[in-house]
Order: sequence, then C-alpha cells, then structure tokens
Amino acid sequence: MKPNAHLHLAPPIAEALEQDQPVVVLESTIISHGMPYPKNVETALRVEAAVREAGAIPATIAVIGGQLRAGLSEAEIKYLGKKGTAVTKVSRRDLPVLVAQKEDGATTVAATMIIAALAGIRVFATGGIGGVHRGAAQTMDISADLQELARTNVAVVCAGAKSILDLRLTLEYLETMGVPVLGYQTDAFPAFYTRKSGLAVDYRMESPQEIAQVLKAKWELGLGGGAVIANPVPEAYAMPEEEMEQVIAKAIAEASQQGVTGKALTPFLLSRIEQLTQGDSLAANIELVLNNARLAAAVSVALSGLG
Repeated sequence: MKPNAHLHLAPPIAEALEQDQPVVVLESTIISHGMPYPKNVETALRVEAAVREAGAIPATIAVIGGQLRAGLSEAEIKYLGKKGTAVTKVSRRDLPVLVAQKEDGATTVAATMIIAALAGIRVFATGGIGGVHRGAAQTMDISADLQELARTNVAVVCAGAKSILDLRLTLEYLETMGVPVLGYQTDAFPAFYTRKSGLAVDYRMESPQEIAQVLKAKWELGLGGGAVIANPVPEAYAMPEEEMEQVIAKAIAEASQQGVTGKALTPFLLSRIEQLTQGDSLAANIELVLNNARLAAAVSVALSGLG
C-alpha cells in the first residue's frame, strides 16, 4: 500500500503491520468527548491493555497537529483526555479542514474507519455506532458512521447502536446499504446499555473464527464496505430495558428543550443519562468497550491467521 503523506504510523503499529501481526484500531472521541478526565484516560489505557492481553496490537487513532495518527503514546492519550471537549469531534467532513489547518481532532467511528483503512487495518473496536436519530424524518439527523460502514472496508465491533437512536431505522439503513450485521453469540441486536433491543441481527456468529471467515469472504468477493459485529454488553453490567427507555426519553426531551443538536447532541445525551442513572450507565459503557476490545482482538487474530 502506498503511504499517505498525511498519515503517521506509530513505530509499534508500522512494525506490526509489516510483520502481518493482528492490529485493532480504537477511536479517540471516547477520550475527549465520551467521559470526564481522568476516567477517560484510565479507560483508554485499559482498553489498549485489553487488546494486548487478547493477542493483538492496539492502535488508538486521532488527529494531532493536522497529522492523522494511527497509534498514540500514553502522553498523547493524556493530552487528548485533559483537553476534553476543546478537541474537535471529527467525522469525514472535518478531516480535510483539520489537516489543512494543523489542528487536533478526536475521531468518531467514521473518521476512525477512514484512517484505519488508510493504514491497512481492518478491525476496529468501539462502544456503539452512530445511526438514525429519533425524529430523523423531520431533522434528517443521520450519523455519517452508517455511510462509512457502507463504503470503507473496516469491520466494527460494537455493542450495537446507542440506544438514544431509532434502532429500527438504523438497521433498515444498514440493510439498504448492504452492511451485514453479525451478532456474536446472539440473535438479538443489542442496544448499547441493554443486551436486547427487540430487533434481530442478520446472522448469528458463534466464534471469532467464524466472523473472520465471513469478513475474508466479503472482501475477496469485492463487496466493499465494512460490517457491524454486534457484541452485547456483559450481562453483569447490562441496564434494565424499561428503565433505560424512560431515562433516554427524558434526556432527549431535555435536549430538545435546550436546543441541543448536531455534534453536541450525543455527548449531551450520554452525559445526562449518566447523571440520571447515578453513574451506572458510565460503568456499563466502560465494561462494554472492554468487552468489544477483547472480541475485536480475537477477530483480528483469526483474520490474520487466514492470510
């Protein structure tokens, strides 16, 4: 692959890719916009450690000084964590501006996928993907994550889509765009904080090896785009479904009353949900990200073993 002039691979990542070792990419929005400091830094380092323990190399992705970075040092992760929401939340449309203006950016699912693909990494662990927001028929608020999944060859391991979204329309969009939704040891599409959404995945997969074989076949067939690997939050940390629906409805109503929209909406909702659940949702968020990191590492190991 011809190197991109704007992409910097950290030495451990460059070495791992050169030797065909399994690598898992991680996003940085969770560091700057997902939770407060220092919990954000502690979580990011724990997620990297979980990937290593499961046999893969972690590559946290961000934009620093206008440079697309695959693989951050601990100091760089702390830098993003301390700056927090002062760091721009970056999706596809923002990347050229930040590169040109040499700014910092915390990457969303979409931007992380783009940089991962430039680096030649095909497995990504996150918390939950973005999707079609509730009321999108009026607002047209649809996450760029969905379009990126349709066009970029990176598989995303997640706890489904964030339950603040319209999950039925999110799955309809993914079906229309040809993105397979694979459930890891589940028939139900998980809803981030809860293990079930009342909706089904496309196919149930029982092992990381089975998932890797599907991904290999997809890309060998020339079927561009990624896949959603839906991995439910561990049962011990799952939130009660009815309780979460009431909390989410309250948070969405408050966002509407305060006129919170666009990039600010998801961070506002997640923060308000954390307050309304007295921190339980944050604990669930951390555990599901760790759970996804472990599965992503196993899938990356299996994929690299297929050649």
